[in-house]
This record gives sequence, structure tokens and C-alpha cells, in this order.
Amino acid sequence: MPSGQPGYQVPMVKVVDSCAARPGGHVVFEGVALSRGGRPVFDGLSLTLEERRIGLIGNNGSGKSTLLRLIAGLVQPDAGQVRVGGADVARERPNTGFLFQNPDHQILFPTVGEEVAFGLTARGIDQKTADARSEALLASNGCAGWEKRAVHELSEGQKQLVCLIAVLSPDPDLLLLDEPFSSLDLPTRYDLSHRLDALDQTIIMASHDLELLADFDRVLWLEAGRVRGDGPADSVIGAYRAHVRAGLDKARSA
Repeated sequence: MPSGQPGYQVPMVKVVDSCAARPGGHVVFEGVALSRGGRPVFDGLSLTLEERRIGLIGNNGSGKSTLLRLIAGLVQPDAGQVRVGGADVARERPNTGFLFQNPDHQILFPTVGEEVAFGLTARGIDQKTADARSEALLASNGCAGWEKRAVHELSEGQKQLVCLIAVLSPDPDLLLLDEPFSSLDLPTRYDLSHRLDALDQTIIMASHDLELLADFDRVLWLEAGRVRGDGPADSVIGAYRAHVRAGLDKARSA
């Protein structure tokens, strides 16, 4: 239901019983080519992503972050097409939420309430209604009374939680996560991971923390802009680990 219509519900963190992805979270790449700084990143990439939990792995520079940005419409391909929920992201804004690695690169407003409400006002909801829904959403996630808190006074984990709540406020079908836990301590990582597990949104997550992706429905291993591995998490992660170990052993013996 569109957020501006009566009956729109504030999205709450809830336990998911089904492994089915939301139809609006289905992603299709058709012959996507992209170069940056004169260097090809993708060349004819074709993929269909429709599982509820998809992980992206690979070395730095393999194309994980760029893939996420293409899905979000933050980067446009030089050729080919990216569709989310059946719509071309070059023509229609996809119903996605994007969680960056560093919350300081994402937060726009000085207070928590303003940050969370922005995702609603950007969808056409009036300020009074957005503020009320922001307050309810914060309370449902254990952050009651945070509306007036200054963002710069929060810990890194608290900032990342606020960013997660903010991107969930307009109820996106698809959540894109780019190394969301890299700067967090272990308890905070476990807490946020549990919250993500409970969401019914489709999630595509890029991460170097392979354990986080172990229970995902599908994992893609990217290498130099190409899909080196694609399948169940255990087999793809196992192949990637073996590849990395073999490379290290070769370098040591050289």
C-alpha cells in the first residue's frame, strides 16, 4: 500500500515465518555494462535475484558495492537494464532502503526524530503524521524517547540502528546493505543481525564477514565484476575460502 494513502502501517520488526521474498524486491540485471574512471566494472552482467536473503562476497574492488548502487538507482549503467519489482530503475525510483557501511555518511539531520521522519516526508507524508510514525517506530525498536537526541552523541552502534530504522520507515520492499557491521562491536553486531533476521523485506548484503551470510538463501561470489560463484551459502562460501587459502599458500611458497 502506498505510504500516502489512509491505512498505511508503520513497519514493525517482526518474526518472519515464510522464506518467500516480496515481489517488489525481485531484481533483474539484463546485459549490464558499466565503466568507472575508464575501467570496466561490469560487462554484460545478467542476473535474476529473487530469494529473500542474498549475500555478496568477494575481494575489495570486485564490484559488490557498485552492484548494490546499481540496484538502488544511485549509479546508472552504460548499457543494459536493471529492474526492481519489474520497473526500470533508470525511469522509476525503486522501493529500496540502503544502509551504508559508515552511518556518518548516511545521516542527514541533527536529531534522531528528524532523521527517521525524513524517509516518510520524502514519500509525501505530512510532517505531523511523519513525526508520529517516527515516534512509534522508534518505540517499537527499543528507542522510545530518542526523538530529540542529538545524533552526534550516539555510539556507532546506536547510529547504525537509527539508520536502519530510518531506511525502514517508508517500508521498502528491498533492503540493500553494504558492509553494515564493519565498525561495530560484537554485541551490537549480534543485535542488529537479529533485527535483520526478523524483517520480511528482501535483503541483499555485501559483507566480508562470511559468518553473517552462512544462513542466507543464496550467495554470489564476485571477482573483477564477474560472478565467480552463485548458489547455496555453504558451497559458495566454502569455495571462496578455499580460493583465498590457495592464493595465500601460493604467495608464501613463491
